[in-house]
Amino acid sequence: MLVKRGIAVSPGVASAPALVLGRDLLQFSRKSIRPDAVDREIGRFRQAVSDTCAEIATHADEASARLGDKYGAIFQAHMELAQDPLLLAEVEQLIVKQLWSPELAVQTVLQKQARTLEALDNPYLKERAVDLNDLERGLLRHLSGKDTNQSLVLTEPVIILAHNLTPSQTARLDPKFVKAFATEVGGPTSHTAILAGALEIPAVVGLGSFLHQVSGGEVVIVDGDEGNVIIAPDEAALKASEKSARSQKSKDLRLKKLSEKDCYTADNVRIAVYGNIEFPHEALHCRERGAEGIGLYRTEFLYMNREDEPSEEDHYNAYLEVVQTFPDRPVVIRTLDLGADKVPGMMESVFSDFTNPELGLRSIRVSLHDKERFKKQLRAILRAAVHGDIRVMFPLISSLSELREAKSVLRDVAEDLLEEQITHRADIPVGMMVEVPSAALMASEFAKEVSFFSIGTNDLIQYTLAADRSDPAVARYYNSADPAILRTIKMVAEAAAKAKIGVTICGQMCSDPRFVPLFLGLGIERLSVTPQAIPEIKDLIRHLTTRKAWEIAVQASEMDLAREIDQFLLGEVKKMLATGDEEE
Repeated sequence: MLVKRGIAVSPGVASAPALVLGRDLLQFSRKSIRPDAVDREIGRFRQAVSDTCAEIATHADEASARLGDKYGAIFQAHMELAQDPLLLAEVEQLIVKQLWSPELAVQTVLQKQARTLEALDNPYLKERAVDLNDLERGLLRHLSGKDTNQSLVLTEPVIILAHNLTPSQTARLDPKFVKAFATEVGGPTSHTAILAGALEIPAVVGLGSFLHQVSGGEVVIVDGDEGNVIIAPDEAALKASEKSARSQKSKDLRLKKLSEKDCYTADNVRIAVYGNIEFPHEALHCRERGAEGIGLYRTEFLYMNREDEPSEEDHYNAYLEVVQTFPDRPVVIRTLDLGADKVPGMMESVFSDFTNPELGLRSIRVSLHDKERFKKQLRAILRAAVHGDIRVMFPLISSLSELREAKSVLRDVAEDLLEEQITHRADIPVGMMVEVPSAALMASEFAKEVSFFSIGTNDLIQYTLAADRSDPAVARYYNSADPAILRTIKMVAEAAAKAKIGVTICGQMCSDPRFVPLFLGLGIERLSVTPQAIPEIKDLIRHLTTRKAWEIAVQASEMDLAREIDQFLLGEVKKMLATGDEEE
């Protein structure tokens, strides 16, 4: 039995026989072409480019039809690469001057570009190397007439194991037969991870080298919740997986029946459970799972995988789509939160001059650095607010001066819209993300100037513990259960309560059942979680009394080791759910 641990990017547990996809593309010898064949070979290359672009357009249409327009837009990056004049010229130069075959020239140029991206420290740019690999496969397929991909026409359930899956491969996976997948490389922000979540296929990536240890056909267990993959499990592990799958199916059916009801603790205290979304269409997934609104609407998708600036209308239509899904519920829109891990092509120059982008120009600093871009987004937000309960939230606020400057820009935008006689709502609630220690330490002062706080635990942990969450070398220092994190959250919650403003938790901690009783015990009554986690979190809250939550928070606050806190919280949740199951 081989156990591997990677990065969980799409939740769920599944077991099935393994289908191993090879990692190697077709290989071509370094043979020369005849000088009189150059024009013919250039023509063959250009035809392959044309055919590949048509194929990319088909993939985009298929992804849009299955998952929505925003997922189809992922393939815009492939189209832009396929039509990049510099890249095409480099390939043609090798054909003309070196007399290389188009196949060899394509491999040489695209693999060189991919290696360059893979060597970068920027996680987002590093994962774009997969787009180049996808383009390379398409061009070689059309040049050679040979299929560089293994067929994914399936007739029975499998778990796919691969070095990597390209976005086009992932978008074509049929969840009816592909029960899960696991890859040697990849990260949480890759297009493959995004598509896996949209398809709701359990997935684990970044497992490291393991394919050489698998022949194919072995039973594999993929745990997309914990990030574990078990190859050739023993009988005990297999039985445990099958039991878990049966239990999860039964639980899903039970939770679905309860999902439409508002959420109250066992002693009848109202707790609001909202959804976090990346794309507009995910709002419907949240509503179907029982969300009471959107607590975190990330807007970076409007800027990703495109070279042109999104227009005010692009913003407005994206916000309107979500408001129409939740017309009478809160929709909290976070303004642009671009950083080192999310750099659109149009803005690469903004981030390129910083030796440490995580501590450089990012999030609200980007917006205040380019106020015209900021105003465009705020105009769309105020216009869309006419149609529902929209609230605006500024990310990564670290000082009162930043907050006041952002609010000033918002007031200027409202005045501009009024002068232009454009319908809008100027008095929308304004909140801020608490993600850095300075904001937490100044929470009492900030609370006087905003309508609500939203605690973004991902960045709060990173900046409080000085551990980059995307760097494996320091991953062990990034710990949600660290006492410093608990005390910081408590400080912010107390400041919000004193000022009588709302406070929401919206980071990954909030989607982890271990921490829900702790948050409620600290007096937090608003949680914003991933769509898949909504039913489970609401169910846990129904098994919990506020007295018990308070006792858990008190006990946890007296512990001084993250490991001790983590084990204690996990044990309390297990006891709580076990008792609840017995009662039912």
